Amino acid sequence: MTIESAQRRKSLAILLLAYGAASLVHFVHNAEFLPDYPGLPRTWTHEGVYFAWMAMTAVGLAGWFLATRGYAVVGLLVLAVYAALGMDSLAHYVLAPLSSHSFAMNATILLEVTAAALVLVEVARQLAARAFRREVMVR
Repeated sequence: MTIESAQRRKSLAILLLAYGAASLVHFVHNAEFLPDYPGLPRTWTHEGVYFAWMAMTAVGLAGWFLATRGYAVVGLLVLAVYAALGMDSLAHYVLAPLSSHSFAMNATILLEVTAAALVLVEVARQLAARAFRREVMVR
């Protein structure tokens, strides 16, 4: 592994850990205060929210595993999906406006979305760098 690839891996790992933590905070808040979140279906359960977080996190773990085990492009694409799942937290504002949510709700939603966006930007940067290097090598 080159120094450059070690730095890319480290920066992505840090962003993924931050996103995973932000996501956990949001989902714990969502699960524990589920009836207070405006617009969410009443059929959703505390356990269901935790299960959704585990399933979402499994996507991220699979992406990291693939990216670090020789399947970089596929892994990065899976990590892009994982980041997009975090961006989906903005759907809270489709169900009810920002003003209908408490400060804590808004803080956890926006923290998760910001962390997911940073992961998505880093994944896109790494994919673009790989494509550019490949194009330069072909010429």
